[in-house]
Amino acid sequence: MTRTLTLVRSATVLLDFGGVRLLVDPMLDDVGTRPPVENTDNDRRNPLVPLPMPIESIVRDLDAILVTHLHRDHFDDGAATHLPRDVPLFCQPEDERRLRALDFDAMPLADSLTFKGATITRTRGQHGRGEVARALGPVSGFVVDDVYLAGDTIWCTEVEEAIERHRPRTAIVNGSGARFVDSEPLVMTVDDVREVMRRVPRVVIVHLEAINHCPDTRDFVRAQVPKAVVPDDGQTIPI
Repeated sequence: MTRTLTLVRSATVLLDFGGVRLLVDPMLDDVGTRPPVENTDNDRRNPLVPLPMPIESIVRDLDAILVTHLHRDHFDDGAATHLPRDVPLFCQPEDERRLRALDFDAMPLADSLTFKGATITRTRGQHGRGEVARALGPVSGFVVDDVYLAGDTIWCTEVEEAIERHRPRTAIVNGSGARFVDSEPLVMTVDDVREVMRRVPRVVIVHLEAINHCPDTRDFVRAQVPKAVVPDDGQTIPI
């Protein structure tokens, strides 16, 4: 079975599992539509870069949508406007009510289910540490067969346990070391990525160069973890 990942932008990816087309964390706003993330030292408006392809081609022929959490760089006004309502949207239970209020076919995932021949399991993470993580609220990831989408999380016990339990062949992690001025990283740094690489054969790093509080560039990440795969926006790679 041919399986591919297309990086749209930031954490928005299209997965094709032998013809089953899954859209993950859709951020579809036009470039510069939103203000900068507050409490950062970069005042550029978000998203920082345009979509690399027409919205119509992103949302066409979807079998399902996966949303790890509802921060606006993972589900925004553009997603609410353009996504089809006639496909299932898998989410964490905490987000079901808000998504159903937008008329989506929200399907909260407590653990796992089988969908069109693929097993989809929700995992957990930590969006930062301490009070910051608690303020940012719960976040999830997903394992689709042997592909682990970690979501917005640092390296933590939840991630280590997910890898130990599911033994993924590929991990897609949100890099960039995003942070507030007065916080520790909110997502994975290159040191965190190295921990994943010690346990997973292939690691793909996304969530780069699209939001104003994400300092790590592709060039930096590629230099620090040269064995990881760091796709460009719009690039399709096998998984």
